[in-house]
Amino acid sequence: MERLGVGIGWRAEIDLTVERLPGVEFVEVIAENVRPAALPHSLRLLRERGLPVIPHGVSLGVGGAEPPSPATLAHLAACAQALDAPLVSEHLAFVRAGGIEAGHLLPVPRTRDALKVVTENVRQAQDALPVPLALENVAALFGWPDDELTDAQFLTELVERTGVHLLIDVANLYTNQVNLGLDAAHALDTLPLERLAYVHVAGGYERDGVWHDTHTTAVPDAVLDVLAQLRARVDPPGVLLEWDDHYPSDDALAAELSRIRAALA
Repeated sequence: MERLGVGIGWRAEIDLTVERLPGVEFVEVIAENVRPAALPHSLRLLRERGLPVIPHGVSLGVGGAEPPSPATLAHLAACAQALDAPLVSEHLAFVRAGGIEAGHLLPVPRTRDALKVVTENVRQAQDALPVPLALENVAALFGWPDDELTDAQFLTELVERTGVHLLIDVANLYTNQVNLGLDAAHALDTLPLERLAYVHVAGGYERDGVWHDTHTTAVPDAVLDVLAQLRARVDPPGVLLEWDDHYPSDDALAAELSRIRAALA
């Protein structure tokens, strides 16, 4: 995959901040928040500077029984073309059934039957996109009772069947370690990191023993430790900071990027 460096999630609320932050080497934009025919000036400016911009989808739902929406795939493809993106990323998540939206990125049942369905959905998505697809592991508050595979085993088999790339969210690995007892280091040992496209890092908070991956706080040291463990196994093409609300100052965001670089070093 293309070398991306260290980046930050572009949000309209912090567009000027992203433009002036030192050392930002790429950005990611929520695909559902932009219109390819009328890109925000800030994104066009970043592209003119040569920064890669990655469309990141949140609603495709490749983990459901229904095939991916042609309209959603067309929008992702149009975003990729308008941004001259090196890839498109989405979540390996269950988001709807029978026309009812879950309103959340839910974990996929990790069964052999589900793997067959997800494999076909991913292949359809790949065929519809003009650039490679990377799938992100999700944070979970629960696990399905009939799981036959671990998250890493499911992703490994999916990669073997489709060649899809991975977007590894180390904050989500930490979330699943706290909430489900799934050891993050073991996951890193068993994931096919040779297919890594880039990495997400984000903050959150713990309440009553449950970790909430909110993207609204500084990245905890425990998440940066998982990033360092990943770096000990592979040199990630890119690492991106996600921040989605309660935005801090420019200096605070710059400090978070510096902490990420230190963990990679």
